[in-house]
Amino acid sequence: MMKKNIKAVFIGIGVIIALIVSFNLENKLSKGELLNSKKYKEIIIARPSDSISLDPAITTDMESFKVCVNIYDTLVKYENNGDEIVPSLAQSWKTSEDGLRWVFKLRKNVEFHDGTDFNAHSAVFNFERWMNVDNPYHIGSFSYWSYNFGQFPGLIKSVTALSDYSLEIVLNEPYSPFLSTLTMPAFGISSPDSIMKYNESFREHPVGTGPFEFESWDKGNEIVLKKNHNYWGDTTKIDEAIFKVVQSSDKRLELLEQGKIDIADNLTPDEVDKINENVNLDLYLKPFFNIGYLAMNNQRKPFDDKNIRKAVGHLIDKDKMVEEVFNDFARPANSFIPPIIWAYNEDIKSLDYNVDKAKKLLKESGYENGFDTTLWVMEAPRAYFPDTILIAKFIEESLLKADIRVEIITYSWDEYIEKIKEGNHDLALMGWTGDHIDPDNFLYTFFSSDNRKTELTSNYSFYKNKEVDKMLKQARQATDREFRKNIYRTLQETINEDTPAIPLIHTMPIMGASKNVKGYTPHLTGEERLQDVYLVTD
Repeated sequence: MMKKNIKAVFIGIGVIIALIVSFNLENKLSKGELLNSKKYKEIIIARPSDSISLDPAITTDMESFKVCVNIYDTLVKYENNGDEIVPSLAQSWKTSEDGLRWVFKLRKNVEFHDGTDFNAHSAVFNFERWMNVDNPYHIGSFSYWSYNFGQFPGLIKSVTALSDYSLEIVLNEPYSPFLSTLTMPAFGISSPDSIMKYNESFREHPVGTGPFEFESWDKGNEIVLKKNHNYWGDTTKIDEAIFKVVQSSDKRLELLEQGKIDIADNLTPDEVDKINENVNLDLYLKPFFNIGYLAMNNQRKPFDDKNIRKAVGHLIDKDKMVEEVFNDFARPANSFIPPIIWAYNEDIKSLDYNVDKAKKLLKESGYENGFDTTLWVMEAPRAYFPDTILIAKFIEESLLKADIRVEIITYSWDEYIEKIKEGNHDLALMGWTGDHIDPDNFLYTFFSSDNRKTELTSNYSFYKNKEVDKMLKQARQATDREFRKNIYRTLQETINEDTPAIPLIHTMPIMGASKNVKGYTPHLTGEERLQDVYLVTD
């Protein structure tokens, strides 16, 4: 099936494969034609849905982060292989023996896109905005701060500019994934002057220090970034990056085949053969670094009953699901962290597909005749659910075998991501692509009771277990990896037994690209940095 045009790059911990795009749908004289004249170069990324916000601090969705990583820099970052943390706006750092005090030496001669200087004082401004709810610029849901640092200010005791280019961060308690957390795009450093100028509307007027500057946003259509000629690092070889919304997967592929775009993101498994058969295209597959799951609201009846949750698990035939919904580009999920992560517990097994067992559990809990419920579904495809309606219908049909009657309710992605935080759903499809290679990024995000707070929640099952909370905290504070690994393996066993949600799938996100795209090395997390990309022409 995949015999040619597949470029696999084995870097660090996984197979990482590339993505970029060139696109114009409407102009008679397209910028692609200008590209062919070698006078102008652009990358256009065709994707199924638009960004929600370009203020990374209040962003949670991947479509927003894919743009933000090109506008903003973080203090530290992962190498392209996703394995080693390297300098970015911070040139070096050191920490105390107890892991509580961190001092970062910051890069000099860096400017924000508005011409103001980056320094320790601007970094302090950003941290104070993120961590202090009383800060006048703390407007919106700073979810990623809450997910990672445990509310506000959470784990951070103080952030101080020791000098213009020396930044001190003091923690209240050890936090093993601290440096990894700072690599997340949510913690990209923004211009204080522009935040003060725009405040609430900064999400539409982003200003960072990254290799691209914001140019325009036609909501629901496209976002245009332009080259930052004053970038502190190597400047990009392209003049513009355009993120174009093309909702239909078929249409994205059609435009790619016609040579009107360079990359089609989030394609479906059914389109793989078409890419392979086109000598002008390459197929790109990313590694299994995500999880798609079925959230069951543990606060709402009947899903507050473990028997009911387990019954749902026994009704889902994951092997059949993979065959009918995902084809060869997914694997059934047994746990809530991908197998690529060092603490994955290979002894965890999914609840076996057994309708009789499910019916017995339902009867024990007084639901011998089943019950009515709702399943919330996002309309737009996600990396972990390339066809959201198809997987929803599969679950609907599966649960009906035990007379659980499911009504599917769909929402646009931006509406979905806000409504699900309110906790009014029964069942909901949800998923996550890892931000960094630490189990904390998955298990703490999904199952810490700290993350059940309305508007900031990432615990969409609204699950609470004191023993799980205790182990999650222990694992965060420990520095010995083997000790942490043992905790996380035990955590997975406990969560598997409690069944607050059903892990469904790990997918390999599918993209097609023109052979004219060169120099792109994608990150494991799917955040599409375009700094090193260039185009070649015949």
